[in-house]
Amino acid sequence: MAHGAPGAVRWAARYDLLIKLVTLGREGAMRERMLDLSRVTSGESVLDVGCGTGTLAIAAKRRVGDAGTVDGVDASTEMVERARKKAKRAYSGAGFRVALAESLPFETGHFDVVLSTVMLHHLPRAVRAQAIQEMRRVLKPGGRLLIVDFGKRTSEHGGLMAHFHRHGRVSMADLTALVESASLEMIDSGSVGVGTLIYVLASRE
Repeated sequence: MAHGAPGAVRWAARYDLLIKLVTLGREGAMRERMLDLSRVTSGESVLDVGCGTGTLAIAAKRRVGDAGTVDGVDASTEMVERARKKAKRAYSGAGFRVALAESLPFETGHFDVVLSTVMLHHLPRAVRAQAIQEMRRVLKPGGRLLIVDFGKRTSEHGGLMAHFHRHGRVSMADLTALVESASLEMIDSGSVGVGTLIYVLASRE
């Protein structure tokens, strides 16, 4: 979709409302849960890949404080523009730019933590592997990668979140294979505790 297209702008504006709806009002708790899982601490450098309208990146900046840095990238110009406006309103030092997950505009070994939340399922399988390789590349030795995405649906999973994401899901085996193929070492994995969301936390040794 072309830059500035009315449909894209409307979608970016409605994205935050949609997230509130699909998380049944638990967006704040889910965001903090993701940051807990990533073990983000004060002073660290963080990259949010597929940052959307920037809510998680802005929350991460509060955690890392003045001594830390947070960058967010998204393929959508409209999402990035909205993220920048939200960061300005929040007096946040989080920075945002347009970029593809499989071609990150950062130096090798730049970040302590890379976040990929509810983004990977949008990518074709071959591109997913490229994106994980790129996320590993920009991690410092010992740095951590958190991947959160929609897992395979089971009979007990339902609700709005499941409804809106029937088009793309990953299995824990998929995530584990991607992490291992990128020569990352598994730290932890499991259910996020919200809908069908699952996570993998890995490190670059």
